[in-house]
Amino acid sequence: MTSHGFTLTAEGPFDFGASLRFVEDWPATSGLPSDGRALRFAYCAESDWLPIGVTVTAAPDGVAVATTRAAGPGIRGEVARILSLDVDGAGFAKLGEADPVLGDLQRSRPGLRPVCFWSPWEAACWAVIVQRSSMLVASRIKQRIAERYGAKVTVDGRPYAAFPPPMTLLEAGGLGLPAQKEEWVRGLARAALDGVLTAEHLRSLGPEEALAELRALPGVGPFSAGLILIRGAGAPDAFPGDEPRLFAILREMYGLPGDAPAAAYRRLAEGWRPYRSWASFLFRASAYGVMDDRDQGSARAR
Repeated sequence: MTSHGFTLTAEGPFDFGASLRFVEDWPATSGLPSDGRALRFAYCAESDWLPIGVTVTAAPDGVAVATTRAAGPGIRGEVARILSLDVDGAGFAKLGEADPVLGDLQRSRPGLRPVCFWSPWEAACWAVIVQRSSMLVASRIKQRIAERYGAKVTVDGRPYAAFPPPMTLLEAGGLGLPAQKEEWVRGLARAALDGVLTAEHLRSLGPEEALAELRALPGVGPFSAGLILIRGAGAPDAFPGDEPRLFAILREMYGLPGDAPAAAYRRLAEGWRPYRSWASFLFRASAYGVMDDRDQGSARAR
C-alpha cells in the first residue's frame, strides 16, 4: 500500500516519547498495539469522514507522520491537533517559572502535551459510553462498535478498526449500549453532521461559549463538555470550572481549604492563561497516571 508522509514541527518543548507513554497507559487508547517507538491508529478524518491509517514516529524537533492516503491540510491539521502540535507551546514553560507547583510538574514530565481523541465526535461518543461505567468496560464497548461498524485500515501490515463516522451510527442499532445512550449517540451524530461537533467550529468559539453549546447536546454534562472541548477539539485554554477530581488534586497540591469555592479554582487557573487546558491536563495526568474520563455528574438528556 502506498504511504504518504509529512513532518510536524513542535514550537516549544515537546517529547513524543512522553506522548506515546501516555497513550499506552490511557484506557481509551491502551488497547492499541505498541512497540514503544511508534503511534499507529486508524480513524475517520473529520475533514471528509473517510477512514485513514496513521503512523507517527519521533523526528528532530517534532514527529514524522505516514498516512495510508494523501494528507491534505485538513488531515495534517487533525494529526497536529491530536498531538497538540498545532499550538505554539514556547510560553508554557514560562508559566512554571511563575508557579512553582506547576513548574515541578513540568520538570517531572518534560515535553508532555495533551494527547487528544482522534476527533471531537469520537470524544463525545466516549463521554457517553463511559458514563456510569468503568473505563475498561467502556474501552471494550467502544472497540466492539469500531469492529462491527467501522472500516478496517491496514497500518504497517496490521489491520486497525476506525471508529465509525457519524453518518454510520446515526441509523445503527445494537451498539451494546442502553437505549438512552444509543439515542444520545444518534443525537451526537446529528450534531457532528451539522458541523457543531467539530474541532473547527468549537475552536472558533470562546471557551465559555463552546462549553455552553456542548452542554446543550444530548447526554453531555459539564464534565463531558470539558472533555470534548479540551481532549476532543484540543482547545488549549479552557477551564470548565466544574470538575471535582481536578479540584481535589489542586486542593492537595496548592494547600487549598476543603471548602474552597469553585471561584477559587478559577482564579488559580487564571495564572495558567493561555494554557489552562495544558496545565489542567498535566495536573491530572501526573496525579493519576491517566485521565479518568467518567462524567462526574448526571448527564442531561435533551
